[in-house]
Amino acid sequence: MASLTVALPKGKLFGPSMALFVRLGAARLADLAESRRLLVEDPAVGLRFIAAKPVDVPVYVERGAADVGIVGRDVIEESDRDVYQPLCLSFGACRLVVAAPRGVTLAGLRLRPTLRVATKYPRLARQHFLDQGLSVEIVGLSGNVELAPRAGLADLIVDVVDTGHTLRENGLVELETVMQSQACVIVNRASHKLRLAEIARLLAALQQADAPVPAGTGAPVGLLT
Repeated sequence: MASLTVALPKGKLFGPSMALFVRLGAARLADLAESRRLLVEDPAVGLRFIAAKPVDVPVYVERGAADVGIVGRDVIEESDRDVYQPLCLSFGACRLVVAAPRGVTLAGLRLRPTLRVATKYPRLARQHFLDQGLSVEIVGLSGNVELAPRAGLADLIVDVVDTGHTLRENGLVELETVMQSQACVIVNRASHKLRLAEIARLLAALQQADAPVPAGTGAPVGLLT
């Protein structure tokens, strides 16, 4: 039977995601981390790995190019892809927030006829303000969202933060939280039905590998075997 294909997200989540599979016995992931290769086979664990941009991971999984993927919950919700989400992991914690320049308040912003919101999350941002009965103009950006208010492009931003340090350095403060996020495992719905035993075994192994390891016991090895 063909190997299960796992889509791993490039960027901040790649290292922790890779570490999980290394603990499961995967030995070929260094080829993804240390070269420009984007796909590697690892027969030792019966898996094939692809490296993709986080926003593309739900697409690969929904379309069946990958059976399983790891990506942030924020990306899953923004993409609105039809995937199964059976497991959240212990890393990648962050939050999607509304932020504005210091001195700006939500009460004051609500008096404006239209708010301009810069974000990489247009769907989530629009829905958040719609739920509050506010009309917003979404300004879609792919990066450096914190610059938008200072440059006069937007009144406020909706973006993911961890410590909030970048916001503070750019004169912004958090006004409210849209959602909490963390790394999650997603599964193609057809794969979940047709290869249920394999998927279930992989999910159980990932959950065990993600659990804290008591000091002195060593990391679990070969959980897929």
